[in-house]
Amino acid sequence: MEVTVRELREEDIPSLAKIEEESFSMPWSAQDFKDLLSRSYCRYLVAVADGRVAGCCGYSNTCGVANIENVVVAPAFRKKGIAGRMLGKLIALGEAEHVEAFTLEVRVGNGAAVHLYEKFGFVSEGIRPGFYEKPREDANIMWKRL
Repeated sequence: MEVTVRELREEDIPSLAKIEEESFSMPWSAQDFKDLLSRSYCRYLVAVADGRVAGCCGYSNTCGVANIENVVVAPAFRKKGIAGRMLGKLIALGEAEHVEAFTLEVRVGNGAAVHLYEKFGFVSEGIRPGFYEKPREDANIMWKRL
């Protein structure tokens, strides 16, 4: 399988909206993704596997802190290292843009995602009780400080 990671383009949005619907109980809409394209402080990447959009990840950079808002991979492409490839490129992009720290929230029950973030040097620094809905669950607040 050939995988490339590149910046988000408008033509990726319908595929990403479908991946969101397949993956989350409260998915981002196509309009949510479209809005990102006009925000200079946002960086979003997509993974393309064998010519198909397989996932995305991105952050908003506020005063040198990059809040990773979304990491998603289509069900058919999970457990193939795609999330790690996207996250690695996203962190490198942030470092090149002089980001000083990365932060994110992840469901406390999502052990696979927590493990992935830990591999990239993120550490847990707190819990946000009841942060997620559908189902209600606490968020693990993780940071990677450079």
